[in-house]
Amino acid sequence: MGYLALSFPALRGRRIPLSRDQLMLLMAAANEAFLAFDIFLAHNISGTITPYERIPIIFGPLAAILLLLAGGLATRRRQAASLVATLVFVASILVGLVGAYLHWVRAILPGALPGEQVSVRLLVWAPPILAPLTFALVGVLGISAAWIERPAESGRLTLVRGVQLPLPYSKTRAYLFLVGLGCLATVISSVLDHARTGFENPWLWIPTIVGIFGVVVAIGLGLMDAPPAREVLTYALTMVALIGVGMLGTWLHIQENLTAQGTFVGERFLRGAPFLAPLLFANMGTLGLIALWDPEEP
Repeated sequence: MGYLALSFPALRGRRIPLSRDQLMLLMAAANEAFLAFDIFLAHNISGTITPYERIPIIFGPLAAILLLLAGGLATRRRQAASLVATLVFVASILVGLVGAYLHWVRAILPGALPGEQVSVRLLVWAPPILAPLTFALVGVLGISAAWIERPAESGRLTLVRGVQLPLPYSKTRAYLFLVGLGCLATVISSVLDHARTGFENPWLWIPTIVGIFGVVVAIGLGLMDAPPAREVLTYALTMVALIGVGMLGTWLHIQENLTAQGTFVGERFLRGAPFLAPLLFANMGTLGLIALWDPEEP
């Protein structure tokens, strides 16, 4: 029984065609493709894309295709599919870490005086340092989903040839911690992006407040061995709020990029408010809800 059934008893015993881990893997594949498109738009602002900048753009769709193929293979050879998926996710982690390093190098002034090499202003206007780490987060999340936990909620992952890897907590709690970290990265990126406007628009405080609350609620729930139903309900409603914030933010960013007459101009969407960025909130909310589902494999 998943956490969701604690707050919604009517869902107890309900089954869906895909298991929780399969849903997580589908979300991971979708995230790889989504991130590649978002990075393509971001890197295209300069008008030229360098060879290094092409790596995540090429890797994202390729990773998504390989993960979908691994999903098809899993129906016949689960361990082989898990190995393929794990290799893809390890590569995703490396892409994320290298990207974060390259963004960090561009955000600092190594030749400046001591104390002036790094500043908040530089971080605000530099390439988003945390953005590439989304690849790494997807990689860690995907590796967690690729291996079966037996028995459910035991924290023991079954690897190749029956070898088991014991975790200090259940996979559900691991998912909750990852959702909390994802919310943290998302809200920090949002704050740095919105700081360029000085937070003059009061609407900009909504994702900040809801995002921080999402971090606290997700990590707090993950720290509980046996959370009460009301805590699970609070968490679930927070995840729904994150989805709502993401959809609302996307609509507001699109409205910001349209002309006064409501005309679409491609250049405004390329250089204006990033219309895909708010969907990260919706993404984390969706992952957070999936984490509550029944951990039992069909």
